[in-house]
Amino acid sequence: MSKLVIVESISKAKVIKGFLGDGYEVMASVGHVRDLPASKLSVDVRNNFAPKYEIVKGKEKLVAELKSAVKKSDGVLLATDPDREGEAISWHLATILNLNLKDKNRVTFNEITRSGIEKGMSAPRQVDLDMVNAQQARRILDRLVGYKLSPFVSQKIRRGLSAGRVQSVAVRLIVDKENEINAFVPEEYWSLDAKFTSSARRVFSAAFAGDETGKVKLVSEEQTKGYIEKLDGAVYTVGAVKKGTRKKSPAPPFTTSTMQQEASRRLNFQSQRTMKIAQELYEGINIKGHGSMGLITYMRTDSLRISDQAREQGNDYIKATYGDKFLPEKPRYFKQRANAQDGHEAVRPTNPALTPAMVKDSLTTEQYKLYNLIWLRFMASLMADCIQNTVKAEIKAQKPGEESYCTFTATGYEVKFEGFTALYEETTEEDDEKDGKLPELKSGETLKLKELVPGQHFTQAPPRYTEASLIKALEENGVGRPSTYATIITTIIKREYVKRSSKQLVPTELGFATTNLLGERFPKIVNVKFTAQMETTLDGVEEGKEDYVAMLHEFYGDFEKTLEKAKSDMQGVKIELEEDKTDIPCDKCGAMMIIKTGRYGKFLACPNYPSCKNAKPLVQETNATCPKCGGKIIEKRSRKGHTFFGCEAWPKCDFATWDKPTNEACPNCGKTLFKKRGGVVACLADGCGFEKKASRKKGKEDE
Repeated sequence: MSKLVIVESISKAKVIKGFLGDGYEVMASVGHVRDLPASKLSVDVRNNFAPKYEIVKGKEKLVAELKSAVKKSDGVLLATDPDREGEAISWHLATILNLNLKDKNRVTFNEITRSGIEKGMSAPRQVDLDMVNAQQARRILDRLVGYKLSPFVSQKIRRGLSAGRVQSVAVRLIVDKENEINAFVPEEYWSLDAKFTSSARRVFSAAFAGDETGKVKLVSEEQTKGYIEKLDGAVYTVGAVKKGTRKKSPAPPFTTSTMQQEASRRLNFQSQRTMKIAQELYEGINIKGHGSMGLITYMRTDSLRISDQAREQGNDYIKATYGDKFLPEKPRYFKQRANAQDGHEAVRPTNPALTPAMVKDSLTTEQYKLYNLIWLRFMASLMADCIQNTVKAEIKAQKPGEESYCTFTATGYEVKFEGFTALYEETTEEDDEKDGKLPELKSGETLKLKELVPGQHFTQAPPRYTEASLIKALEENGVGRPSTYATIITTIIKREYVKRSSKQLVPTELGFATTNLLGERFPKIVNVKFTAQMETTLDGVEEGKEDYVAMLHEFYGDFEKTLEKAKSDMQGVKIELEEDKTDIPCDKCGAMMIIKTGRYGKFLACPNYPSCKNAKPLVQETNATCPKCGGKIIEKRSRKGHTFFGCEAWPKCDFATWDKPTNEACPNCGKTLFKKRGGVVACLADGCGFEKKASRKKGKEDE
């Protein structure tokens, strides 16, 4: 007989089986096997919020196979992911498989490597019921809000809407930012730059700083022209020249949040995509010459901690590649955030000696890009500071014989020692590094003015959120946790509260209306501080300091009263959205039809219902033509809500495809090309057979 090890994913099961060898059977639960069924509330509010779990639909056969394997095994080890969700899955498995929760049958792996597996297997423990309760509390909380609040929002705004506890706060942040942008009044200001030639015939620039009264802010063209006139005939002399050095330290290794932010900025990856690729790198990949192994540590973490072994391995690589001087005199340790759970190490390569170049041939393009980013960030975090020589020169502009004068300032730097920048530098939303190298300037030196360059500017409204900056805001405000950021963003876009405009996140009219309704009637639901406090309470449940049932009672009592009052106050009230109106007249009464949402998606309906019950499908036209009959291709929805494309002449023409039409014509037959999976563009006309690799603009991610 052998021991049974149960993990979450099939790919991870294969890798772990390779490390454990004979004597172990490894099976996968493929995620959750038991959950709250979606068809009903599934929470007994009157019985201390007891959850009513059921086997996930479609998992009955798998559960039977697991039960059979347990009977044949010589013991069971639950090895699901090392976080709250993974702990809950282990608890559900233990319950379904009749395992003793007092047994030490739970193991966790921070990394899927031989040493990581051996370390986890050597320290079995009991299922952590405090972690399980924290997960249950979040699940029940979200179910109560979603299933109680969604019908109210749907009734008042649009059928089919859903309200989420954390997602609503994320939309609130985006709406607040948009309101701030709309309320912004730009202010005019001016700059005045002087271009000089030094005695060494080097050209450089300096910025206007002030006059004999002190610093001066230029706010108008008239004021700026006045200073230009004042400078006519002035002599420009170098005053004090201050030289110094400054240190630039590397960014810490990645947390989940910073990994998503940097992958968004540098790789143009959406957060969901980043987490999917990171999961693949964690679970294990077959690397040529090394076998199957996980390339990174667990990717859901808020910790900046790294193991001594990883530090030592990284240091060895740096010394061998760059030399001892590229290591700091003392090991660098990064300060954790105040609310960090610190459950796992930072995201890092499991074997720092495996460079991106060494594994490139074994990875997909996306896997390589993310692994390269994680590897560079980790290595740079261990390296010495970058040392820069800085210089700041004051330049005095004064007409001979006059007491009044103006001042200009020139700043610059040059790199004295590269340090970590030889490998990697963190990107930011705004590039504020504008200083350049200055020529050698001496106090008392006279400069030759080439030109004065005035410039009109206006203060800019705050930028809209991108995925990167929204994740940063969520983390800073304590809303959600590392494992939830990608889901939050995906959900609010899918539910059409927010849309993407290039890389920016813009609230829709639906987002504004829903946020305003919730803000007016359910202020706690969209309150950032309240939601953050709820996260802190959930952390307290995990630590065994808070009773989750008491927390649910406290929340639900107030929530239920607020909901009943909102229903009473808004009886008969319906919020109309401009975006739901169309310029399509009703065939029966002539009124302009509106967009409604039904079980199978959006459709057109007469606003005079019930006196006029006219309704018809909402047709989303494309620029494509049908490869069968030449008619228009329109976007359609399946009964399960999936998008496909078909001919408008249906049922006379039965052409339909999941492939998205492009704006390109086939070079062979002139018909529309369609984009297929695998990055291929093909002609779907019978007998043509043309296909080619899809062109893709650099840095552009498919929406």
